[in-house]
Amino acid sequence: MDFAHEAYANVKDEIKPLLEQHWKEIALHQDEIKLEPNWNAYAQMASVGSLRVYTARKNGELVGYFVVFVMPSLHYRRFMFANNDILFLKKSERKGTAGIKLIKFAVESLQAENVKLINVNVKKKQDFGPILERLGFEHVEDHWQLKAN
Repeated sequence: MDFAHEAYANVKDEIKPLLEQHWKEIALHQDEIKLEPNWNAYAQMASVGSLRVYTARKNGELVGYFVVFVMPSLHYRRFMFANNDILFLKKSERKGTAGIKLIKFAVESLQAENVKLINVNVKKKQDFGPILERLGFEHVEDHWQLKAN
């Protein structure tokens, strides 16, 4: 398994089929809220240097990604924070340590950029919090959601 920090423009088309699998596996309210990424917004974030795409490849094929937005915190403006957008690894690759290695690779890359805090979202129905704890992450808050109308 190979891990890399890749340019968004170079992986966008490869991510699309994995993103569809990801959405089908974890998204709530799929009957009403369809997957419709704002590719232009992602490109804009990449163009200003705020988007990071960390990839996992097996024999050259994209099998996973860890996408974060890196920017100064709005509350602590002198500090860079990385906020996870999406993290996915194909089911066929989850039995080993590929997911852990992908997260470790991303964390080490972000730390090398002097990112102060790395925030990762974990879906309740796909809880990998125990893995994050073993990697040194703290469980700091829960996220609640209300589907309005």
